[in-house]
Amino acid sequence: MATAELSCQVSEEDCERREAFWAEWKDLTLSTRPEEGCSLHEEDTQRHETYHRQGQCQALVQRSPWLVMRMGILGRGLQEYQLPYQRVLPLPIFTPAKMGAAKEEREDTPLQLRELLALETALGGQCMERQDVAEITKQLPPVVPVSKPGALRRSLSRSMSQEAQRG
Repeated sequence: MATAELSCQVSEEDCERREAFWAEWKDLTLSTRPEEGCSLHEEDTQRHETYHRQGQCQALVQRSPWLVMRMGILGRGLQEYQLPYQRVLPLPIFTPAKMGAAKEEREDTPLQLRELLALETALGGQCMERQDVAEITKQLPPVVPVSKPGALRRSLSRSMSQEAQRG
């Protein structure tokens, strides 16, 4: 099975803002594979000859950094798939600089965070527009338990068709 691959590299640098971007991905893969259901096998027992031929096709896979993948057989059109989002790098949200440092050695709290903490203490932890949970749940539609998985689908389709008839 023969395979050819095409890779892409993109790099961009903004010296003024001290930013840089670099990406590399496998863009195109073209591979030759045996075609399913397209083979010929002949055997001549008198002459002790055999003949075997297997049909081949070229499979094409194209990937992009926008999580779109196109796949298909060359010459027959490609099917496009939207891949689910997946974080590439497991980046932690918060990592303290010095775990075991004494209070005197730690860095100061950032100014924005300090102002936010001061506002919280000034308010005394009270929200001006606070609502009770009962008031919030009154505004929500009633919860209807579904006994069968297909029942929900049917009820939704009926209500949607009724909405379409109403205009």
